[in-house]
Parts: sequence; structure tokens; C-alpha cells
Amino acid sequence: MFRILVFIVSAVLFGAGAARAQVSDNARFRLNPQEVRALKGSGGTNAPGSSNYSAVTEIVVMGDPSKQGVYMILLKIAPNTKIAAHLHPDQRTATVLSGTWYFGYGDKFDEKQLKELPAGSIYSEVAGQNHFAMTGKEPIIVEITGFGPSGVTYVNPKDDPAHK
Repeated sequence: MFRILVFIVSAVLFGAGAARAQVSDNARFRLNPQEVRALKGSGGTNAPGSSNYSAVTEIVVMGDPSKQGVYMILLKIAPNTKIAAHLHPDQRTATVLSGTWYFGYGDKFDEKQLKELPAGSIYSEVAGQNHFAMTGKEPIIVEITGFGPSGVTYVNPKDDPAHK
């Protein structure tokens, strides 16, 4: 499983595969940085594998995060966005493609626990482990690969934008 995830992340970062600049059903794609920035996706609530914030746009690159199997999503997150503590049911690995992401582990948002992750950084979201994040003055793009089904559960249900 780990080898599959490493291959997929490597393929995106190094341009392996062949296809168009949009989601591919056969897992073959090649996207340069300009094409990644131009991709459009869904935002707001109930995007599987996202955080339900309207400031977060989810783009499904391959697979389906709501179903069993490997998936890859891009999250485009607006500047000055704070995401409350939450978890996902699946193990995920992520790469910061652009901007600076501030990411921390724990049961409540705590700016002191955030680590600055500039473009090129990698991190994990362990299945069932609470984490939180924020952006600074610039938008970011994060690539996340996991094995679904995915979802999101907030430590404090009142923090979930899907319930507001």
C-alpha cells in the first residue's frame, strides 16, 4: 500500500503518465504547475475528504474519496483560512504544492502547535488522529492521497461548516 502511495505522489510530482489536464478515469495524467492552478473543483460542504469549508476547493484528480480505493485530491485553500480540529477515517499523505501551509496535530486549534510547511513539504494525516491547519496571507494548494472511503469528523460538531 505504501509503495502505491509513493508511486502516485511521485507520478504527480515528476509528470509520469499521459493524458489531458483534467481528472482521468484511468489514473493517467500529466499536469504542469500552470495546469494544476487552473483546475476547477467543488468547494464548500460535503466534498468527500475535504473539511467542508467554503474557502476550500476540492479537485478529485483520480479515484473517488467517498468509495473504497486509492484516491488523489487537490485542495485549493484561500488565504487567512483557519480549519478547526477534525479527523479523517483513512490514512493520508500530503504534499504542499504551492504556498505555505500551517499544520498541527491535536484536539483543538492551537497556533503554537502549528508547523510551517512551505511548498515541497510533506506530511501525514493518520487515520482517526485529530489535526488542524491554517493558511497565511497567500492561497495554497495541497495534494492529498489516501485509501477511501474518506470523510471528516470535527472534534466539536459546532465547528463543522456543513452543520451551520
